[in-house]
Amino acid sequence: MRLLVVAVGRLKNGPERDLTARYRERAAALGRSLGVTACDLPEIPESRARRAADRVAEEAEAILSLIPADAALIACDERGRSDWPSERLAARIGDWRDAGRPALAFVIGGADGLHERVRSRADHILAFGAATLPHGLVRVLVLEQAYRTLTILAGHPYHRGDPDA
Repeated sequence: MRLLVVAVGRLKNGPERDLTARYRERAAALGRSLGVTACDLPEIPESRARRAADRVAEEAEAILSLIPADAALIACDERGRSDWPSERLAARIGDWRDAGRPALAFVIGGADGLHERVRSRADHILAFGAATLPHGLVRVLVLEQAYRTLTILAGHPYHRGDPDA
C-alpha cells in the first residue's frame, strides 16, 4: 500500500515542515515492514480563480487526478468525524491494507475547503476537532496519525492508548 498525503498549497520552511519531514521519515521506515511502500506528499498549487466555488472545483480536479482509482481516501475536513480514536482509524487502515487497496490517500483542501466531489469520493471524512487549524499544522497531524497507525499495526510501544477502544 502506498501512502499519499495530498495537500493544496505549498508548505513553507519552518517548524511545520520540519515536523512533517520527521513523521514522514518515521512512517516510511516503519511502513516498509508493514507493506507500506512509499510515503509521498504531493502539493497542489492553490487555485487563482476569483470565486471560491471555482477554486474548490479546480483544486478538486487536481486532487482527484493524483488519487489511484482503487485507493482508500480519507478527506480531512472540519465537517468530518472527530470521534474516531487512533485505534479505530488504525483498524480501518489495516483492513484496507489487508484487502489489497493499492494506496491510502489523506487529502487536505485549500483555504476554501474541499469540493463535494472529493468528499463524496472519500471512504472516511476526518476532522481534527471543532477548531479551525492552519493547513501546515493539519499536515503534521495527518502524518503523525499515519505514523501512529503504523505503530499500532506493528504493536510498537509508541502508542499507549486503550487497545480495546
